[in-house]
Amino acid sequence: MHAIELPAWAVARGRALNHFPTLAVGRAALVNIDMQNVFLAEGQIYANPHARDIVGAVNRLSRAMRGIGAAVIWTRQTHTFEGPLAPAPWQYDLSDPTVAAGLAALQAGAEGHGLYPAMDVAAEDIVVDKYRYGALSCPAGDLGRALKSLGAEMVVITGTLTNCCCETTAREANMAGYKVIVVSDATAAITDAEHNAALLNLRLNFADVLSVDEVLKRIAAARGQKE
Repeated sequence: MHAIELPAWAVARGRALNHFPTLAVGRAALVNIDMQNVFLAEGQIYANPHARDIVGAVNRLSRAMRGIGAAVIWTRQTHTFEGPLAPAPWQYDLSDPTVAAGLAALQAGAEGHGLYPAMDVAAEDIVVDKYRYGALSCPAGDLGRALKSLGAEMVVITGTLTNCCCETTAREANMAGYKVIVVSDATAAITDAEHNAALLNLRLNFADVLSVDEVLKRIAAARGQKE
């Protein structure tokens, strides 16, 4: 597990911009970022033990959010060489064997592209493919449409990598007008340093950064409101 270090001064300063003590019933969605084989399964090219460490936490939050009728959304990082969904050609050097293998693993239908089998994905959950690090800047637009159709005002973000797809999506959601909560111990990077750097930036300007237990307390309170 990551050794999380989020300075008190950052929490205090960030509270002025992003402090969300409650979840609005019917207006919050859980967005689980890229909990895919390629990032979790042993032997996969981008496999990361820190990502495997958060499986239980992500599943706990998913079950709890469903319990209050909140939508659970899973994103899958996806690569294609075709049409408007393809990245700019300069972004990935296919002459690098590691890059080429990584992009192959992220093709739709590849084993690496699938959600990790240990994830608790329910039949009613929403699964969206994203073709950019930021799920809201993805030209496919699936996450934005899903959130709009749900009437969501708040997104709770988990997943991997903290400092890449999670952070980018959180920043985009903030700029799009959503209240954003990033779950510190249900997100994962490759190193503690990268994880903590991302949490620091997010807490200062873009999101409320909370632990799993803190989010579960808010979910319990929301359940009481609903009942």
